[in-house]
Amino acid sequence: MIDRIINAAQEPIDKEDTEVEITLRPRDFDSYIGQERLKANLKLAIAAAKKRNEPLDHILLYGPPGLGKTTMASVIANEMNTQIRITSGPAVERPGDLASLLTNLTDGDILFIDEIHRLHRTVEEVLYTAMEDYKLDIMIGKGPSARSLRLDLPKFTIIGATTRTGAIAAPLRDRFGHVHRLDFYTVSEIESIIIRAARILGVEIKPSAAKILATRARLTPRIANRLLKRVRDYADINGDGIVDNSMANQSLELLDIDQLGLDPADRMLLAAIIDNYHGGPVGVETLAAITSDERTTIEDMIEPYLLQIGLLERTSRGRKVTAKAYAHLGKINDNDPDQTSLIN
Repeated sequence: MIDRIINAAQEPIDKEDTEVEITLRPRDFDSYIGQERLKANLKLAIAAAKKRNEPLDHILLYGPPGLGKTTMASVIANEMNTQIRITSGPAVERPGDLASLLTNLTDGDILFIDEIHRLHRTVEEVLYTAMEDYKLDIMIGKGPSARSLRLDLPKFTIIGATTRTGAIAAPLRDRFGHVHRLDFYTVSEIESIIIRAARILGVEIKPSAAKILATRARLTPRIANRLLKRVRDYADINGDGIVDNSMANQSLELLDIDQLGLDPADRMLLAAIIDNYHGGPVGVETLAAITSDERTTIEDMIEPYLLQIGLLERTSRGRKVTAKAYAHLGKINDNDPDQTSLIN
C-alpha cells in the first residue's frame, strides 16, 4: 500500500498538525466556503428551530472524506449557540457507552457521531428511541431478575457523518429529519479556501500558485490545506518562504502529484485496469488484490475523485477506464480503432 499525502481520510499525524487543522476550520456559515445549497437548507432549519425555541431535527451528512462534514457540524453548533460533543461509531462499542454520552447532554446540545455507519447494531437499537422519543431504555440486572428502566433525556440533536449511506440500517437512517450530501468543491472554491488558509497560517502565496494547488487538491478542502502546508515547508527550506509558481510546481513534483491531482496509487489503479484487463471491466475485489489495498479503501478514497473527473466508470460488470484516462497516462487504447491503426 502506498502512503498517500492526498489521502482525504488520513488524520493529522501529530499534535501540531491537529492544532493547525482546528485553526483552519471555519466557525460560521460566512467563513465556510462552498456547499451553498447545503448552507441554504441549514440556515433555514436553524432559523426555524430558533424561532420555535426547539432543538434542530437530527441531521445526517454524507459524502466522500475530507469535504467538511465534521467542520459543518461544528458550524451548526456555533450557529445554534450550543455545545457539541464529538465521538465516532467505532468508539461507541456498547449501549452503556451511548447511555453515558446521552445522559451527559443538556437541552439543545449536539452529539456528533462520525462514521455513524460503523455503530454496532445493539447500539443502534438503543439510539432509535433516544432520537425519536428522547427516552433511554436500559436493562438492569441479568436473567429472571432483569428489568427495563426508561430514562428521560434532554432534547438533543444527533448529527451523523458517513461516507457510506448504504451501510446505515434503514430504521436509523429514517430517523434523520435532514439528510444532506456534501459535494466536491469547484476549483475556484478550493482556490479561495487555500488563500484563506494561507492568510491564517501567515503564508505569502501568489494567486497563480494558489490556483496550481487548487487544480491538484482533488476538489477536497482537507487535501488543499495539507498540500499548502507541504508547499510552505518546501518554500521555507528551498526559497524565501514565498509560495510562487516555481515553488508550487517543484514541491508537487517532489510529492509525485500530477496535473490532475493523481498520485502513484491512483495511477497504479488505472494502469492495472489498462495493462491487465484492456481497460476493463474488472471487479473491485480483483483490483484490491492487485493494488494490495482493501476494497473499502478503493471505494471510499480512490474511486470517488476518479469518477468525478471522468477517468473511471462503474458498470454492472465492474470498473472501466475512459479514453480520458488512456490519454492522461499516455497509453494506447486497444479498444479504439483509430489508435490501434496507428500502431499497425
